[in-house]
Amino acid sequence: MCGRYSASRKPEDLVGMFGVAKWDPEETLAPDWNVAPTKDVYAVLERPDKGTGDPAPVRQLRMLRWGLVPSWARNPDGGAKMINARAETVHEKPSFRRAFTARRCLLPADGYYEWVTAAAERRLEVEGKKKRPRKQPYFVTPADGSVMAMAGLYEFWRDGTLPPEHPRAWWVTCSVVTTEAETTPLPGATGDGPGSLAEIHPRMPLVLPEDRWSAWLDPARTDPDDLRTLLAPPPAGTVRAYPVSTEVSNVRNNGPELLTELEAPEEETLF
Repeated sequence: MCGRYSASRKPEDLVGMFGVAKWDPEETLAPDWNVAPTKDVYAVLERPDKGTGDPAPVRQLRMLRWGLVPSWARNPDGGAKMINARAETVHEKPSFRRAFTARRCLLPADGYYEWVTAAAERRLEVEGKKKRPRKQPYFVTPADGSVMAMAGLYEFWRDGTLPPEHPRAWWVTCSVVTTEAETTPLPGATGDGPGSLAEIHPRMPLVLPEDRWSAWLDPARTDPDDLRTLLAPPPAGTVRAYPVSTEVSNVRNNGPELLTELEAPEEETLF
């Protein structure tokens, strides 16, 4: 799954990286090294520019809320639970299938966090000495330092309790598409930690390589079977994973220090 990620790139940089033609500087977010569900995030998408009246789609950098609210939802309360959409079923699930065929986006990230229960912690749980084992966070990021473009879906939801001109009358929300985690060895993996992404968590965000960006964003592609061909996992060995401070486990903590690589998982120093 993807439940937390880092997004510290400046919007001006994202505009260049993704070939964005339209971005409103008023939609500027501060760098966020601990992005959690229900926060506003950057998304790259292609839609007509209403300001020009031209029906041709324009690549835009937009600010969306993480946690998809389907257009038919009675209220937005379920959005916090709709942060991920499984690649295997996204074409058939009522909450995602419309967005899958018409509203796809890319969610830029430095990388994402995932948590692992260390062996020592698991032993304490089994022995009844600890009811809730402490988990070690890992940061998964492109091995070459490039931007991570996670496949996403977005949706519009109208709040009928508000007048049309109200700034919160329309919600634009998004979800991260996930796939099965890689089982191939991680670059630089040692015996001190997980050897593959699958050993960290069975799911991972679907990261799209650059040669798939345009096809994924193209609103003219609406055939589900055609779109499903774009859901293939990225080439293996393109990311690395390393342990980071458990400070990231508290969403109130935020800063570049959260990405600092630890020499060893913190749990290993506790016993």
